[in-house]
This record gives sequence, C-alpha cells and structure tokens, in this order.
Amino acid sequence: MKKINFIAFFILISFTTIFSQTEEYFDAPFGGGLGYNPGWIIPNVDIINTQIKSLGIPEFSKSGFYTSGISGFIYLGFLKQVRVGGFSFGGSTSRDISIAGINKEAVYSLSGGGLTIEYTLPYVRDWGISIGTIIGRGSLELELFQNKGSVSWSNIWTDLSTNTSQNINKKLKNSYWFLTPTLNIDIPVDRFISFRIGAGYQFTFGDKWKLDNDVDISGVPSDLNADSYFIQTGVFIGFFSF
Repeated sequence: MKKINFIAFFILISFTTIFSQTEEYFDAPFGGGLGYNPGWIIPNVDIINTQIKSLGIPEFSKSGFYTSGISGFIYLGFLKQVRVGGFSFGGSTSRDISIAGINKEAVYSLSGGGLTIEYTLPYVRDWGISIGTIIGRGSLELELFQNKGSVSWSNIWTDLSTNTSQNINKKLKNSYWFLTPTLNIDIPVDRFISFRIGAGYQFTFGDKWKLDNDVDISGVPSDLNADSYFIQTGVFIGFFSF
C-alpha cells in the first residue's frame, strides 16, 4: 500500500506540473521515483575459496554474481541538485558436489540496505548524472551443508545425542555497516519512466562474525569481509525533470 501511495503521489505531481509549466519545467532537477534494480556484485572470495576447496567443493566464481533490489529517491526542493532516498539489495551464489555418495554445498550471500544521498551534476540536461553515497547496514552469509541421502525423523534426534552424524550444517554470518560511493546515470524515456545504469564500491566497517545461533567466531582473517565492487541497472516509475 505504501508503494502504491508513493507512485500515486508522483503521478499527481506530474499532472499538476504539466498544466502549470512550460516545456522547460524547472531550472534544476525535480521529482522522484521508485524502481527495481537488477545488479551484479563482485566480492573478494579468495579466502573462502581456499577453505571450500579443501572440502572438495568447487570454488566460487571471482567474477561475481547477480543481485536484485529496490530503490527510490526524491529531489529536495530547498537544495538544488540534491536528492535523497533508499536502496536495498540481495543476492547469492552456490557451489555443490557429490563425493562417494556424500553431497556437499556452499552458499555465499550478500544483502543490505541504507540511505542514499546524491548530487546531480548541473552541466547535463535531459539526463541525470549523479554522484553520491549509500550509508547502511548489510550482511555476508556463508552456509555449508553436508549430507548423505535422506534422513529419518528418529535419526535427527539420535544424531544430535550421539554427535556421529555425517549430516552437517554450518552458517557463518558477518554483519557490518557500509559506506558506498556511487555514480548513477538516469535516462528518462518520458516524464514518468526512467532507466538507470550505475556503479559503486562498498566499503565495510564495524563488522562482527557469528556462527549458527549467534555464537562469536574468533580468529577470522582480517581481510575476509564484504568489500565489493558492484554494477546496478534499474527501471523507475515516477516523475522526472532533469
């Protein structure tokens, strides 16, 4: 319902503006929108690859993986060229193998969201070229699975009491804050639809590693983090006057 109200608000603005402005709508970018953002993120997986390779699991690709998310923004009328909004994303990649009847899998996930603050360069009209940053909270998760065939209900509890099971599940989670400089180019199709392409780099800090049910992990390599390059695209609905 909030998304519908958000879109309806900007459609109302657009109709009001059409009947009250000439062809040159504003002397600075105006409006805002809400959109879907497919993307591609490229984290450093070297340390994790070393570990899962020792388990016989194929390495994660160093070229990254697909993400998706949503974002929105609105220009601040009292600060020309400045817009604020929000952005969220998530994605994962996995590798698996079967060795002597034992199935092994590793799943690597990244997600996060935060506040966006951007400045649209005044030298280009018709397009919006903006530099800015995202400030937010994110998480890196690594899940490790090992199992052999199907499992009966009674065996689940027997395995827990005897600690002899070949079925293993470990979940490592790194929660962190991030600061992400960005460059985005918004290309309007008309006043109501705009396409985006952009890029950035996620710097992480204040991270904390946990295992399974929030057990602290010590001795994690200092350079194992979620610092990542990313590319994003997007389709936005709203009102756009660049």
